[in-house]
Amino acid sequence: MGVGVGVVNEMVAVPAGAVTLSDRRTQRSWTTEVAPFRMSAFSVTQEWYAQVTGERPSAAHGERLPVEGVSWWDAVAFCNALSVEEGLTPAYRTGVEAEAVEWDASADGYRLPTEAEWEYACRAGSAGPRYGELDEVAWYRGNSDERVHTVGGKQANAWGLYDMLGNVWDWCWDLYDAEVYGTYRVLRGGGWSDEHWSCRASVRRRSHPTFRIDDVGFRVARSAVSVSRGR
Repeated sequence: MGVGVGVVNEMVAVPAGAVTLSDRRTQRSWTTEVAPFRMSAFSVTQEWYAQVTGERPSAAHGERLPVEGVSWWDAVAFCNALSVEEGLTPAYRTGVEAEAVEWDASADGYRLPTEAEWEYACRAGSAGPRYGELDEVAWYRGNSDERVHTVGGKQANAWGLYDMLGNVWDWCWDLYDAEVYGTYRVLRGGGWSDEHWSCRASVRRRSHPTFRIDDVGFRVARSAVSVSRGR
């Protein structure tokens, strides 16, 4: 299949709605309203990441491979750098302290999706554990040949978002559980080395924001304010 030049940074409009999230560890569920926003159709690629940051941190090498080996902090820095590059207001304000970051919800720049936005966009109106048959929509341990794959090589969901399940995990904005895990952030989607049960729309994983590994990447989002300003 493959992805052509110039579309790896395509942004997809996601309509408003609501999503119910759940956590197996705490046996808790909660429903969240989701405002309209835009999400990148593909995981941020190595090519896109290098164009913005000048860096190539990934273990595997390929322009159309998703960037991996990036921390949550790396993803935040990318979002701000991309915003500045495009003349947008950066979504994040970072302080001198290592763990200090604030999200300016009024900004029109790029940011990480919230956990609720991520699951809502992943499901794309579907109600099951996945938005399609696993082998048709995701690279996971059963079919990945133990390696990351080019973005867009599997079927998109109903809203035109690719690789929401499998290939690489996506960093989300949210803290996982501040009372128990402190600054650990949410990861979603499963990756190329995971078993099938991890590649489901509802699965939550956590990691420290400095964590880097070869099956974790990210995708970007923009709030609806950017639409009203004609960008």
